[in-house]
Amino acid sequence: MKRREPFKFMLGLAMFGSVMLFFFLLLIYALRKDIGGNTFVETPLPAIFSFSTIIILLSSLTLYLGDRAFKKDQFFQYRIFMGATFFLGTTFIIMQLIGWKELYEVGTTSEARNSGGFIYLISGLHILHILIGLGFLLKIFIEALKRLSYVDSFVYSVNPPNQLKINLIIFYWHFVDILWLVLFLFLLWQHS
Repeated sequence: MKRREPFKFMLGLAMFGSVMLFFFLLLIYALRKDIGGNTFVETPLPAIFSFSTIIILLSSLTLYLGDRAFKKDQFFQYRIFMGATFFLGTTFIIMQLIGWKELYEVGTTSEARNSGGFIYLISGLHILHILIGLGFLLKIFIEALKRLSYVDSFVYSVNPPNQLKINLIIFYWHFVDILWLVLFLFLLWQHS
């Protein structure tokens, strides 16, 4: 029987917990909308959320390309793609905050604030997940910048703990990207 990697297992458990948290939040949102009837006024989703969704999906692409470059010992490209992923993740957060500003300006009635409050909560919890990912991305990006010579980068890349660390970060980042896509599509569906 193959031994399970404990860090990947723990990350999987944490991600399962996040999925359950968001599932219950979305369930409560949908039930409140159905039960609230005419008293539940929907706040329109900020248009910038659509653009931030594109940005976060692009960050998954740059991370994939960075991982591929890492595995092919193309360390310069690896650093470029990891930096781009960090930049796109940061841009996503900025765009979400701009969306919050739009929500605040639209939510003038107490009913609209109730609907907008769910959007703030869902988006805010997701931003927290992105911030965690950005912290780890920054860590491996700085480690990549410290090893500019090919030999240093190669020695780093063949070290199993370093490979595991990068694989876990990639696994987590793709998770939060897919999570946002699901959340965004749910919110779009609820607002259509």
